[in-house]
Amino acid sequence: MATIKKSIKINAPVEKVFEYANKPENLPEIWPSMIEAKDIQPLPNGGYKFRWVYKMAGMRFNGTSVDTEVVPNERTVTQSTGGIESTITWVFEPEDGGTKVTSLAEYKIPVPLLGKIAEAIIVKMNENEGDTIMANLKARMEA
Repeated sequence: MATIKKSIKINAPVEKVFEYANKPENLPEIWPSMIEAKDIQPLPNGGYKFRWVYKMAGMRFNGTSVDTEVVPNERTVTQSTGGIESTITWVFEPEDGGTKVTSLAEYKIPVPLLGKIAEAIIVKMNENEGDTIMANLKARMEA
């Protein structure tokens, strides 16, 4: 299982950042490899269930995500199944009048599909994409 942890300070209130980041329809705006979030259904816990299309190493993957834990303005945990299995935890903390956002992604690379040699390359690509996601979220919230 690969793990990527990223944090960033955003000069915007926690409520604004959480509201934006918690909505699946916003993911393709900040996540370069997230092609589409669709069939979005609200859940009683304040989260969502949705289907997605994702591109990794030039290949398209389809899957479903469910927010298994939602603590408004503090934390979300999303489980994904399908082409790429993952758990993504977002933590939102007030910091110096803004928000510290931390993302922890734990995921399985479809190794039989890609091979062990490609695995290290993909992990590095995903690490770089994590930086881009955070920078894009910061840019959207501070605009």
